[in-house]
Amino acid sequence: MNCALAEELRSAWSARSLVWVLTRREVAARHAGTAAGIAWPYLQPLLTVAAYYLVFDVVFGMRLGEHAPTRAVGAFLIVGALPWMAFCDAVQRGMTSLIDAGGLLHKNPLPPVLFTARAVLASALIYGPLLLLVALVYLPAHGLRLAAVALVPLLLLQLLLSLVLAYVLAILAAALRDVVQLVGFLLSVGIYLSPILFPLSLFPENWRWVLWLNPMTGFVQGYQHVLLQGAWPPLAVWTASLAWIAVLALALNVLVDRSRDQLVDWL
Repeated sequence: MNCALAEELRSAWSARSLVWVLTRREVAARHAGTAAGIAWPYLQPLLTVAAYYLVFDVVFGMRLGEHAPTRAVGAFLIVGALPWMAFCDAVQRGMTSLIDAGGLLHKNPLPPVLFTARAVLASALIYGPLLLLVALVYLPAHGLRLAAVALVPLLLLQLLLSLVLAYVLAILAAALRDVVQLVGFLLSVGIYLSPILFPLSLFPENWRWVLWLNPMTGFVQGYQHVLLQGAWPPLAVWTASLAWIAVLALALNVLVDRSRDQLVDWL
């Protein structure tokens, strides 16, 4: 198997200045015509997580069981829900990036990966600061611990996972538009197949393997260990996350190689 993926990555790196320009335009397009301006893309997820805290912790005062990472339901939901929203936004926008750029790709021989990278990086510019803001709110409860350093590789690996998965789906969606509807449905139910709405300990032990079929389960577990417990994520978190990235990278390499001469025609 030739290294088609490596060629794509080299193309993206060579055109990194163009990617940055495209990314800034993508972010600007998301708030164009809104009264709140640049604040609007950040306000939407912030208001969502604020609602979790207000409803579950302030109004109802709901509490989790003894074995949960934290007793406050709202505080627990925020740690998993915000990374999940970042993942969904990057994957959904990245998945349709090639279809949206079809006209441009027909006229210009640009590497298709640039447009998927644009969509994923635009999501990162919006959700990355929000995730760091949440970290600044949670980490003081545990003091200055080494575990906080784990947030850096977790965020970078989540960005890489989102990019690789989005590009895989973008190529598949170019070939078959049904992929967009199918993935949209899977993302809508995926939150229920991850330890976001409930601790992993509450899921039946014999069926916990199902949760690991969700590529975000490892990352959510990692964020929960760092932000809710002040602990370094266990080996299972890193193993599952890297395994997902490796499998998707292999799949992407095959797809890029086989679709190279047909991709623009599909669009």
